[in-house]
Amino acid sequence: MKTLLAFLALAAPLAAAAHDSASGRPADPSKAARVIEIEMNDTMRYAPAEITVKRGETVRFAVRNAGKLPHEMVLGTMKELTEHARHMKEHPGMVHSDPNMVRLAPGARGEIGWQFTRAGEFHYGCLEPGHFEAGMVGRVTVR
Repeated sequence: MKTLLAFLALAAPLAAAAHDSASGRPADPSKAARVIEIEMNDTMRYAPAEITVKRGETVRFAVRNAGKLPHEMVLGTMKELTEHARHMKEHPGMVHSDPNMVRLAPGARGEIGWQFTRAGEFHYGCLEPGHFEAGMVGRVTVR
């Protein structure tokens, strides 16, 4: 039992660290300092398309799909999103679920809790095949 407890104590931080990215890490949405509402729609755009946050800030993205197609919001660097979009195009119908994303059916709502740990320019995009390529991408400036 003592060994199991020691393992669990070590495993929790490792699991959280596995989801860290260049932009930051998952956070409890209920502990966010600010809520940012994001709307996705079938014109392949986000509203707003640009947001600014402070380094170290924890935000809750309250995301709504206002369209008639499935959409998603995935946080990352442009390189990460471009590579992931290419992979999604090669494997249509692939289901993926990570703490830096939310996939929503038409009319649905969801959320992402995220702490931005590094300054820089990051992005959010819809990686449904064709959506990213059509310009469904937004920018996060972390100061």
